[in-house]
Amino acid sequence: MGQIQSMQELWSFLGRRFWIILLVAAAGVFAAIAYAKSTVNIYEAAAAIQIETPTVQSQADGATGSSAAQTLQSIEQRLTTRENLQAVIARHGLFQDAPGMTQDQKLAVLRDSITFQGIDSAASQSFGQGPGLSAILILARMGNAELAARVANDLAQSVLDMSASGARDRAEKNVAFFTEEEGRLWNLMSKLEDEITAYKNQNALSLPTEMQAMREQLSAIDADLRRMSDDLIAAQREAATIRAREVQRETDRRQLEEIGAKIEVISAQIDTSNARRNELSRNLAATPEVERALSAYDRQLGQLQDQYKDTTRRLAESETELRLSERQQSERFTLLDRAITPEAPIGGGRKKLVIAGALVSLLAGVALAFVVELMRPVVRTAAQMERQLGLRPVVMIPAVKVAGKALKGLPKFVDDPTKPA
Repeated sequence: MGQIQSMQELWSFLGRRFWIILLVAAAGVFAAIAYAKSTVNIYEAAAAIQIETPTVQSQADGATGSSAAQTLQSIEQRLTTRENLQAVIARHGLFQDAPGMTQDQKLAVLRDSITFQGIDSAASQSFGQGPGLSAILILARMGNAELAARVANDLAQSVLDMSASGARDRAEKNVAFFTEEEGRLWNLMSKLEDEITAYKNQNALSLPTEMQAMREQLSAIDADLRRMSDDLIAAQREAATIRAREVQRETDRRQLEEIGAKIEVISAQIDTSNARRNELSRNLAATPEVERALSAYDRQLGQLQDQYKDTTRRLAESETELRLSERQQSERFTLLDRAITPEAPIGGGRKKLVIAGALVSLLAGVALAFVVELMRPVVRTAAQMERQLGLRPVVMIPAVKVAGKALKGLPKFVDDPTKPA
């Protein structure tokens, strides 16, 4: 610290710059007092709400595991709406000392002065399940201690009222929704099943289940066609042999007529078999497309059936939750600790501001005095001279203050004492 390296030098420094330190400290104290008077004390009141676990655990509670957190979020959003905050301002006469504030400003200040804090439950949670809540703290910060307690208790009572009706309303809405969803899915499944039945009837000959039978029929028709072709060729050859005779008898003519009738019958049978064969071939060719369409129908129907099963399960859970809420055996909110009027403002209030200002101003005065000391370095003690110059003084003559008039009466000395004056 330069020339201040001992307690004696420190006390000497403080004595020399006492007035600078005092003036800066006094100015800082007065400024802190003025600032403290211009500020408003903030009081904080807290109300505690306990979350009671259900006496009978439903599957819905076990599945969600965070109904309390969801309820807290819903209640917080409902309590901080514009309409509800306006009702709180009107009930407690808030901001009457600030007529210049607009309604939006009042709502913003009140919304910022309210805090909802959840306390996690110490109970173990299932895998993949979020932490539950064991209690809720409602904090209200106001410039008036009594108002802070009143607002906190008002909000706590609102939470109790909303939670009592909120769980039941939520369960009723869930039951109504899943009932409607169950009916909608049932209608969709019925409509889809009718559509599948109509499609199967329309493509009955091309169903995948008929593919093996159609292939067997094709094999049988091919065998019949080969046999009938052989019979036709044999009949035609026999007729040609009879016509090749030079002299045809009456029996030959009758035989030709019989063979001609036989050929006509065989040809008609061949035409019928070919028509049947073509029909079976077309049906077999359409079978893959019918199979793809039926697979798509089956997937769609399976999805609807899965949704229907899930909806039915959740409907049963919602009905159980509704019965529990009606019997007050579901998760409930109870007031654990009412907010009381705080005795002291948060942060210590004005007194701490003044004390902090005095300490800061005192340190600022010492710092300013030290800066002034550095700007005017003067060797004041023998120890300082020895440190600065490396010379040890033989004699140290203290400064003697003499009045001005006394100095005028003293004789004047010349530079050389041996010379006459």
